[in-house]
Amino acid sequence: MTLLPDAGRNAPSPLPRLLIEPIVRAALEEDLGRRGDVTSEAVIPVEALMRGQIAARQAGRLAGIEVARLAFALVDPEIRTEIVKADGAAFAPGDAVLRIEGPARSILTAERVALNMACHLSGVASATAELVAIAKASGHADIVCTRKTTPGLRGLEKHAVRCGGGGNHRFGLDDAILIKDNHIAVAGSITAALERAKSFAGHMLKIEIEVDTLAQLEEALAIGVDAVLLDNMGPDLLREAVAMVGGRATTEASGRIDKETVGPIAASGVDLISVGWITHSAPIVDLGLDEVA
Repeated sequence: MTLLPDAGRNAPSPLPRLLIEPIVRAALEEDLGRRGDVTSEAVIPVEALMRGQIAARQAGRLAGIEVARLAFALVDPEIRTEIVKADGAAFAPGDAVLRIEGPARSILTAERVALNMACHLSGVASATAELVAIAKASGHADIVCTRKTTPGLRGLEKHAVRCGGGGNHRFGLDDAILIKDNHIAVAGSITAALERAKSFAGHMLKIEIEVDTLAQLEEALAIGVDAVLLDNMGPDLLREAVAMVGGRATTEASGRIDKETVGPIAASGVDLISVGWITHSAPIVDLGLDEVA
C-alpha cells in the first residue's frame, strides 16, 4: 500500500464518547471474562510502570485512535495517553500514532482491544482512501459506504469511511426510502413502488430506486425520483444511463466495485459509487504496541 494523502477537508469530527464508550466497554468485558487478565496479574509486578507507543507496521490512513485511547482509559484512569496522529491522517511504517504511559499491567490488559479497534477501523479508512484516489483520478464520483457493516460497529465503520475521504450512505432504514429489487417484486412494478413511496414520503424524505436495465431506468424517470441506484451495470451501460438521466436525479453505481473496476465506473460520469467491501471485508492495517525507553 502506498502512503496516502491526508483526508484534508473531508476529515471527520472526533467520535463522541457517548457513541464509542458502550462499544469499548462491551469489548473489554468480552476480553476480561470472569477473572480478568490473569497473565499480566501473574507475571507483571503491581508497581511496574511502562512507557510505550502504538506504531504503524505499514502505511495507511488512521481511524479509531479515540477508540483505542478510550480502551486504555476505561481499564485504568491512571494510564496517560497522547495522540500523535489524529483520525484521517496518513502514516508510514514506523510512525507512532499514540503514546502511552502508566501501570504496565493495565496497559497490557487494554492492548488487544485498543489494537483490534484501531487496526480494523484503519483498514476501512485505508481501503476507502485507495478507492477515493482512483475514482477522483478518473471522474468526479464520490465513494460512499453501505449498510453492509459489522453488527454493532456501524457508527465506527462509517466514521472510518469518512476518515478515508469517503461519504456515508444511509445509516439505517429510517434515513431514506431505497426501493430495491425485492420491494419492486412485491409491489408489482417500478411504477407501483414509486407511486406508493411518493404518497408516503414527506418533502424531507428522499426516494431512491434500484434499476439494472435502461428500460427500468426509463420507467423510474417517467414517475420521478431523487436518485437512481444503477446496479451491476458495466461502464458502457452506465455511461448510457447517466446520459439518459441527464441531471434529473443523482446517479449511483453499485455492484462488484473494487480497485480494478472503480476507475472505469467513475469515468462513466456517475455521481456516487457505493461499495460494501470497504466496511465488511477491508483487511486490517497492522498497528502494534511497542515499549519505548
